[in-house]
Order: sequence, then C-alpha cells, then structure tokens
Amino acid sequence: MADEIKFTEEELKSLQELQTNYRNLQMQMGALKLQQIAHDKQADQLAATEEELMNQLAEMQATEQTQAKELNDKYGQGTLDPATGVFTPTPNEAAEEVKEES
Repeated sequence: MADEIKFTEEELKSLQELQTNYRNLQMQMGALKLQQIAHDKQADQLAATEEELMNQLAEMQATEQTQAKELNDKYGQGTLDPATGVFTPTPNEAAEEVKEES
C-alpha cells in the first residue's frame, strides 16, 4: 500500500477557493443564460407586436386609399378641412364643372 500524503492547509484552502470560484462562475453563467432567455422572449413578443402593428398600418393605408378614391370619384380633386368638413375643389376642377354646366 502506498504511503498517504496529506496536503497542507494552504494547498487545501487553494483548492477549496478554486472550487468555490467555479461554483460562483457557474451560477453567474446560469443567471446570464436566464437573462438571455427572458430577453429573447421579450424580443419575440416585441417582434410579434411590431408585425401586428405593421399589418394594422397596411390595412389603414389600404382603407385610406379606397376612401380617397371614392371621394375623388364623387367630388373630384380638392382639399378637405377635417375640422369644418368643408371641401374646396382645386381650381381646375371648379373650372371644369362650370364648363360642363354651361
């Protein structure tokens, strides 16, 4: 049987410090990973929200174009004051209407 060798207190303390440092590092890496997971989840939620908002924007723009075409077909080109609801035809449109009425 081989003779037993006992480490010194200093060597044992050094090894224990190293083990403690590894455990601390593992905990920090685990905490970082959890933060990354939370960040990724939040980023996914933000991306989904952004996509939903972009779809709503596209729908509103399509509705705006449809309404603008319908109003232009009905009233011609001009300017609308949304506060008063007064529509002012462009000068060319107003002149054409007068010519058509004559």
